[in-house]
Amino acid sequence: MIHIDASEMNYRLLNDAIHRAIGKGVREITLDHVNGHRYICAGVKGGINMKIHGIPGNDLGAFMDGPRIEVFGNGQDTIANTMNSGRISIHGHAGDVLAYGMRGGELLIRGDAGYRVGIHMKAFKELVPALIIGGTVKDFLGEYMAGGIIVVLALDGGPDPGAGFGVGSGAHGGAIYIRGKLRDEQLGKEIRKVPLTDDDRALLKSKITDFCRTFAIPKSHTILKSRFSKYIPLSHRPYGKLYAY
Repeated sequence: MIHIDASEMNYRLLNDAIHRAIGKGVREITLDHVNGHRYICAGVKGGINMKIHGIPGNDLGAFMDGPRIEVFGNGQDTIANTMNSGRISIHGHAGDVLAYGMRGGELLIRGDAGYRVGIHMKAFKELVPALIIGGTVKDFLGEYMAGGIIVVLALDGGPDPGAGFGVGSGAHGGAIYIRGKLRDEQLGKEIRKVPLTDDDRALLKSKITDFCRTFAIPKSHTILKSRFSKYIPLSHRPYGKLYAY
């Protein structure tokens, strides 16, 4: 185990220190006084456990493949950008464009998130990324989504339901679960509401129970009794008629 104090480092020095530690075989890393440092754990592979105290900068866990990161603070934009596997949990709020092109693993946000969250999430065979948001999200949730699942819980009040407009715009894969029900004008033209199946309920129970355990939320049973709505794409090729072939 190693502690790294980031207070006197820029993002390059911090990431160099992280990679040197991993190169020496360290698997438990704690970062203190993080303040906007970018690209933390970007491209890192393997069974690394990292705890971050402070606010990491953009692209936390980008292209990451395996590590588990826990952030005791807020996060900024593009967390889990094109992440392949692993897990990131944020105990505060997070910014825009989270899980961009995310291909596997889990991203958990205890609080609210910004715009274009889950844009172009993907899935391939056994790799099914999951994005769980405890608070609310802004516009264009799941834009151009191609796979994976998104769950929005809206646990702390705010807009009802907990998403903005343009949900699922351009989506052609995956599923979005909302605690509550979206109004028709909130939906992109490319998604529709469908009934929940027993498999959906089992999936939600698993994800929400894990989410509550991660953030010490003592009401998973109450949350699971709530009404959830599921949204999926109308087509796997929504713009096919615009192509020349």
